Amino acid sequence: MTCSLITPSPHLPTSPAMIALSPSLQARLSNPLKIGSFEVKSRVLQSPLSGVTDLVFRRLVRRYAPESMMYTEMVNATGLHYVKELPKIMEVDPNEKPISIQLFDCRPNFLAEAAQMAVAEGADTVDINMGCPVNKITKNGGGSSLLREPATAEAIVRAVVKAVDVPVTVKTRIGWTDKEINILDFAKRMEDAGAQMITVHGRTRAQGYNGAAKWEWIARVKQNLSIPVIANGDIFSVEAAVKCLEETGADGVMCSRGTMGYPFLVGEVDYFLKTGQMLPPPTPVERLECAKEHLQSLWEYKGDRGVRQARKHMTWYAKGFAGAGELRGQLSVIETVQQGLDLLERAINQLVHYPLLDPALHPELSNLAAQ
Repeated sequence: MTCSLITPSPHLPTSPAMIALSPSLQARLSNPLKIGSFEVKSRVLQSPLSGVTDLVFRRLVRRYAPESMMYTEMVNATGLHYVKELPKIMEVDPNEKPISIQLFDCRPNFLAEAAQMAVAEGADTVDINMGCPVNKITKNGGGSSLLREPATAEAIVRAVVKAVDVPVTVKTRIGWTDKEINILDFAKRMEDAGAQMITVHGRTRAQGYNGAAKWEWIARVKQNLSIPVIANGDIFSVEAAVKCLEETGADGVMCSRGTMGYPFLVGEVDYFLKTGQMLPPPTPVERLECAKEHLQSLWEYKGDRGVRQARKHMTWYAKGFAGAGELRGQLSVIETVQQGLDLLERAINQLVHYPLLDPALHPELSNLAAQ
């Protein structure tokens, strides 16, 4: 199930900015994140992304952020009800902890049943998607359409909370349109219904992924609730994460599009929040080596379908060095895993033997790198 066609922000080499955690932010983030009775030792979460956050991708993210909460792709509760077997997108490695399985639907009884299946699969928390903006989800009453049906949303949370013994959380947006921003009342109703945490994407459904996230609404939600509030939207760097946390007072941040082609981001933010120090960014060669592993693993996990799914991932990795544009075009049409591996290996060899192609060493090449 694909929630949307979303484009990641490019991770191009930049000069590290001078950023620091304020004493108040340091104090606020010094303790584990408490989601009901469940504790997470990181305040940085990897967002559920349809077509992206499968088992393979989560393993890559967790390598750099071992204590962060990961989320599966969103799972259709109606599909689970009628098929009665777990789809591959719901598969969880017994060793990947902490992990949340995200569900979507508009039927409280179907979602309660699906939540029990999620817990049996190993979910530490169950998340309800109330934010997906895509028409094929909202026209059937799921995703962000629930912002217009707060009574149904409330009934969903109550039913799922009653059905499982793990914390239930909600991910949503600030409203349907700029004229229908109802997140303050909606979030409070979710808390009263039993939700143990809420993640707020600071955009309306009408915005999709356009325009800037309105973090000021996340700040207002935080002031209005007693459960943890996680900020989401426009978290593409350590600097953005710190700025968001300072401005919103949120209990953590959730990285989404910024991790597409860049599974290092959650770990970079987590490391900075814990140490106050910036990790050196991966070089173009290191990013392409990661792309190779991602491609190989997708093929091993899903076969030829995995290779087709890998095309978009590979184009997201191919940024930040001279010739990246041409490589993206080639990677977008690969038919076999070996074809993709050969293209990536050739690009790596060029960068190793001709380091002048790396704009991190030669900023004058940055225009070429962005192509």
